[in-house]
Amino acid sequence: MIPRYQTILFFVLLLASIVMGTVLWQLRARAHQRLLAGQDSTPTQAPLVAPSEQATLYFASDAENSLQAEILTLPLPQNPSARARAILGKLLDLYAAPNAAHPVPGGAASVTQIFLLPAPVDAAGVPTPNAPAGDQQSGPQLAVVNLTGAFASSHPSGLETETLTLLSICATLRANLPHVAQVRFLVDGQTRPTLAGHADLTRIYLTADAIPTEGNHP
Repeated sequence: MIPRYQTILFFVLLLASIVMGTVLWQLRARAHQRLLAGQDSTPTQAPLVAPSEQATLYFASDAENSLQAEILTLPLPQNPSARARAILGKLLDLYAAPNAAHPVPGGAASVTQIFLLPAPVDAAGVPTPNAPAGDQQSGPQLAVVNLTGAFASSHPSGLETETLTLLSICATLRANLPHVAQVRFLVDGQTRPTLAGHADLTRIYLTADAIPTEGNHP
């Protein structure tokens, strides 16, 4: 003879099985209806692609210890900070490429953020690190370039090669964002004494001084 509690347990389990089967059948039916109706969770609109524009990049050459301008066509966003990061990312990608004239590992991922701020200017409107900040909309700007620690630690050491990297970044920013008059470099969001033991990262760089004149080295 089957004990009464086992009989009750059997019917409870049977009832639970029936309920679960009904729920699963309803869920299957709804999923089938959504499939027939063409409803899914995928986006129906393609992501926006930035239009291609010309950008001037100043490439460093270790052999000649100089910067050379080259015009490339790149997809560039309209936001100035994003635009600056895209341009510098391309510059650093080319430095990380095989047989680069200025080989530096890291590529575009080495630039994590770029902030554009009003640059300090003196009474005559000349950018200077110790003067009050200018107008963010029309006045000169300070670009704060945040590099990764991995980029700094893997950068080739030497005053010339480190300086070329910094000046090529400054000149490229100036060529594509004319309002950028000054550049300040951070590493992982912090001030760092040097890039790889030589080039000073505690100072503010003037972009006008970075662009070479014809026949002169930076």
